[in-house]
Amino acid sequence: MGRIIGIDFGTKRIGLAVTDPLQIIASPLDTVGNNEFFNYISGYMKTETVEAFIIGYPVQMNNQPSESVRFINPFIKKLKATYPSIDIHLADERFTSQMAMRIMIEGGLKKKDRQDKSMVDKISASIILQSYLESRSNRNDNKNKK
Repeated sequence: MGRIIGIDFGTKRIGLAVTDPLQIIASPLDTVGNNEFFNYISGYMKTETVEAFIIGYPVQMNNQPSESVRFINPFIKKLKATYPSIDIHLADERFTSQMAMRIMIEGGLKKKDRQDKSMVDKISASIILQSYLESRSNRNDNKNKK
């Protein structure tokens, strides 16, 4: 069983999270610049098996894609072309940055540390990935009840 990578795409930085080998828990991995992402993932995949990518997808309150999809769609297309054998799933990323800030405050991070945008990005990626894991688990539970 391979790991799953969570991606919080931004126009400057990409936050990354990863599951444990059993795909139970999501943990922050790193934050990389957009131009560094494919080299970073290539290096990561030399030592780890990746089964899927979960990408936070920007959706408005009316469930329609937001205007920022024009930035993320080319990234998704390139990711699919680069790794055609790896599944890609899109996940609603609404409110993940606010949730990441709340987690940092509740975790006792000092204000200076909370201002580190790279920390927010990788925690947001963890939230996106953990939400996916939980929804997948709920789907599997519902299948087993039928």
